[in-house]
Amino acid sequence: MNENYIGMLAASSAGHDKGSIYVIIDADGAYVYLVDGKTRTLDRPKKKKYRHIQIIKKQYDIRGIEDAKIRRIVKEWKKEEVKQED
Repeated sequence: MNENYIGMLAASSAGHDKGSIYVIIDADGAYVYLVDGKTRTLDRPKKKKYRHIQIIKKQYDIRGIEDAKIRRIVKEWKKEEVKQED
């Protein structure tokens, strides 16, 4: 896994959370660690295989970030997606 993906958004493409949007906070080998600020907080990131996510080419600076900021990032991205569909 490329370390350059840290801070990017990712959509889950497999599993019960399919379609959910997350922020990548860490990566090691074949796994990435994802948070959404609600159910998956910085204390309990979701471990998911790289092949089960779709990278969204939008990167954020996540140094010193908190769960509230992550929730805001995900919410703003979802708003942008709705505008683009209209």
